[in-house]
Amino acid sequence: MFSLESNRIIFAGADFEADLKPGGSMKWIGPGADGKPTTLVKGESLRSEPSKLLQYTFHLGQSPFKSRVTVELEPETEATKLTAIHDQWEEGDPAHEFCSDGWPRILSRLKTLLETGKTFKPH
Repeated sequence: MFSLESNRIIFAGADFEADLKPGGSMKWIGPGADGKPTTLVKGESLRSEPSKLLQYTFHLGQSPFKSRVTVELEPETEATKLTAIHDQWEEGDPAHEFCSDGWPRILSRLKTLLETGKTFKPH
């Protein structure tokens, strides 16, 4: 759906590696604090229906905490509705605050890319 460069822009410089079969590994790999590649987010594919649904577990960095992300696409008359739900948070998971800021940025970049064919660089 997107080029590797577009994916990097949407996801703040990270590359996406995924096996979308149930139980498959998912990783967003990008520059760590030292500039070397590191796994920023990892998860496990739970459900995947091409062009409709993606559901996976979410672990920020090396955190032991796990949550769940569900992204669903629904055709509408003149557009496609995207619903993103990030739930099943564990008590004390520091990723909750990080994602509360991160998801709006990611969705904003995606919307801009889809509407204009380009997007702004992450900061």
